[in-house]
Amino acid sequence: MSATRLLVLGVVRLHGQAHGYLVGSELESWEAGQWAGLRSGSIYHALRQLAKEGLLDTSEVHEWPGRVDYAINAKGEAQFLELLTNALKVPDRRPELLNAALVLLPALPEEEAIALLKERVLALEEERAQIMVAAQEHKRPRNVTALFALRAAQAASEAAWIRDLIGRWERGEEPV
Repeated sequence: MSATRLLVLGVVRLHGQAHGYLVGSELESWEAGQWAGLRSGSIYHALRQLAKEGLLDTSEVHEWPGRVDYAINAKGEAQFLELLTNALKVPDRRPELLNAALVLLPALPEEEAIALLKERVLALEEERAQIMVAAQEHKRPRNVTALFALRAAQAASEAAWIRDLIGRWERGEEPV
């Protein structure tokens, strides 16, 4: 899964209809270049690819020669929701996926978003347990053991952060 794909679908969905410059401007206002590694060229490429795959409908704007507007269709909506759901519930070592999902949280009903985040916490706790078992299975060089410890700490830290986020959200505070 690509954070770019999720973000581009999400921005087009948010605006109803958008052209490349609008998508890029919106993502720039979120500073997505810093936390998702987005470049303007990748945004335009994603828009064309998503349209080619039938996830976005296109229309040319006659007042602006060369400008194409994009709108999400039913197939694109289904893909967006699938990508968002997976980015929230499935731990991934690429932080840009969770970052993208967090900025797009308002696209889901609150109860569904919380349930998906709770699934992620359980998966992170399972991942940490598996790492700890794997770390103890064989005698490994210290640098490899340190890597296992880092991965376990990252899983535990992310799970704790998400539990705190869920708690704040359930208390009626701003979730993010």
